[in-house]
Amino acid sequence: MKYRQVEEKGKKWVKTDNTDYLLDIKETDRKGLRSIKSLYEGKSKDELIRITYLQYPYFVLNSTISQNVLNDLEQKAVELVRPHFTNTVLFTIGYEGISLEEYLNKLIINGIKLLCDVRKNSLSMKYGFSKSQLKNACDGVGIHYEHVPELGIDSDKRQELNSQSDYDLLFRQYRNEVLKKTATQQEHILQLLKTHRRVALTCFEANIYQCHRKHLAEAITSLPGFDYELRHI
Repeated sequence: MKYRQVEEKGKKWVKTDNTDYLLDIKETDRKGLRSIKSLYEGKSKDELIRITYLQYPYFVLNSTISQNVLNDLEQKAVELVRPHFTNTVLFTIGYEGISLEEYLNKLIINGIKLLCDVRKNSLSMKYGFSKSQLKNACDGVGIHYEHVPELGIDSDKRQELNSQSDYDLLFRQYRNEVLKKTATQQEHILQLLKTHRRVALTCFEANIYQCHRKHLAEAITSLPGFDYELRHI
């Protein structure tokens, strides 16, 4: 519906173009589509949403329409799976090797309320992770987004990293040069944590030992007033 490729007509969903997509997919995929059709044919948009919510209550977590498609008993049942977080945690997360959907799921299931992008350059060749795309994705699931480029590392310093010792040298320079000059930005993140309670620092690398966010997070934990958990996800 979002991309206007289908529209609802009564209890049927109809493609809005004349392309026969079945000709472009494998026979095994055609069988899968026929199976889905037999299960859900004739169901309205609200009925399909209701089935999804009941079978996969995780998708209700950020829903603004669940009360319109679920009765009171069903609403209470799905509320039981909603995670309730009471502790304050500073997270770090990298997006290397995972899709935007997987990444957002990690944020959601950990109850993260604010994503702090600590890349120097927020452009990305990976779909969904450039600044505007990532901000829009976060907005869509109720997570605040903030970019703090001063806490990043210049891309030209990341060109010759062939071993862990190369990374260690880079991060030693980062601690001595960048972290010593950005006390204001680090204090700002601590205040964000106190306000939002579950904040994640994000950059690219999956390996925490090859990303500056580890050293940034540890610097923040050393600030006066930090008495919370640090968790890498």
